[in-house]
Formats: sequence, structure tokens, C-alpha cells
Amino acid sequence: MNNLDDNTFRQYPVPNHDTSNSIAWHLWHITRVEDMTMNILVLNEQQVLHTSNWLEKMNLSFTHSGNDMSKEDIALLSSNVDFNSLLEYRAAVGKRTQEIISLLSPGHFNMKVEQERIKRLFDENAVMKNSKWLAEYWSKKDIAGLLLMPATRHIFLHLNKCVRIKDKLHKKMKKMGLV
Repeated sequence: MNNLDDNTFRQYPVPNHDTSNSIAWHLWHITRVEDMTMNILVLNEQQVLHTSNWLEKMNLSFTHSGNDMSKEDIALLSSNVDFNSLLEYRAAVGKRTQEIISLLSPGHFNMKVEQERIKRLFDENAVMKNSKWLAEYWSKKDIAGLLLMPATRHIFLHLNKCVRIKDKLHKKMKKMGLV
């Protein structure tokens, strides 16, 4: 995260046309979604979040994806999350996804997501009850579809938003003579 200062990372709401969420929220969201989809839906294993005291390290209590999150909770997450721990969690999830993909054989890619795994999303508070639409979306995917969306395209979409947020905020700060 080059040239990303703490204020830019945490600013919420963001005055951007396609998002009002902070960079902190976007990074947390893509990591949570990747963690739950790869570990629960693809492999039916434990999420990275529940290893190594990640919630405590990140100074967070949210275990869900962040979809349909209240404005108050987004503000709380944005102001409280530990930046370095979030980046470490992001790296751990990415490494785990690489391990999972290496375990898959060609026959796995056409397999549909088992309903028991969809249920686990709610049992483990990975998806909030009011985000049922998200679980329904994922339940229609096969493993290849989950690798494409969310494990790749979803990440690119949100990282692109982060870059636009950072650029817009830095441009505004430069105009004001703060940089």
C-alpha cells in the first residue's frame, strides 16, 4: 500500500461516486469474502479468521462479510481496525487460497457448492441473516465460479475502488495544500 496514510485508509464516508466505504472496509471485506468462500464453500475447512487470534489482532469483533453492514458499523470498523494486522490477515488468506487451489483436481471445478456449506456461513456468522441474497448467489456457483468471483474478480473490483478513493483523497489534499 504505497502512499497510504492512516487518514486516507480510515476515511469514512468517502466522497466517491461508486462507494462511500473506506479503504479499510474494502480491504477487510475482500479478505473476509475470500476467507469464507475458499475455506467454507470450496474446502469445507476452518476459516483463517478463526486461527491465530485475528479478530483480537485486528481489534475487531465483526466476523461477517460486511455486506449490508450499517453505516455505524462501517465507521467503527474503519476507525478501529489495526492496519498492519489487517494486511497480515490479507496475506494469510491469500496464502491459504493458493494452498486450497493447489489441492483441487480438475474434477472439483465443476462441483456445486453443498447446501451444508451454505448453512455454515450463517452458523459461523460469516454472512449476516439480512445478506441471505449473497448466500443464494454463491449457492448457484460451482467451484470454478467461486474461484472467478469472488476469489479473483471481486478482489480486483474492490482494489480498483481503493485506488480511486486514495487518488481522489490525495488530489483533494494536494489542492488544499495539505500534502
